[in-house]
Amino acid sequence: MPNLNNSDFHLPYNPALISKAKELRQNMTPAEKKLWYQYLRTFKFKVLRQRPIDYFIVDFYCPSLKLVIEIDGESHFTQDGQDYDQARTERLEGYGLQVLRFTNQQVLKDFENVCWAIEGLIPP
Repeated sequence: MPNLNNSDFHLPYNPALISKAKELRQNMTPAEKKLWYQYLRTFKFKVLRQRPIDYFIVDFYCPSLKLVIEIDGESHFTQDGQDYDQARTERLEGYGLQVLRFTNQQVLKDFENVCWAIEGLIPP
């Protein structure tokens, strides 16, 4: 089994985003709350909520799996939103992270499959 606690891996962290990240943690969307309280909070690896990485704040970050989980609301479905998400995903992937995206509706209406998709990323 690979070492999932590699402490030599560090991501750029923008301290200017700390207060915004705290605010987002206190005001999670219904889909974020569901995924956090019903699954990720007790996930077998530590997961951080609203984590600043570079100049972004990602919804959820699992350092052990180098996994970013994003929950996309309606603003992500515009052309500008999709272009921004694509650039953001490419930048995060440039750090060796895997980015997994779900819509609010997937989390709220197809929760079991969302959880299975995340489980499927855990190495044997």
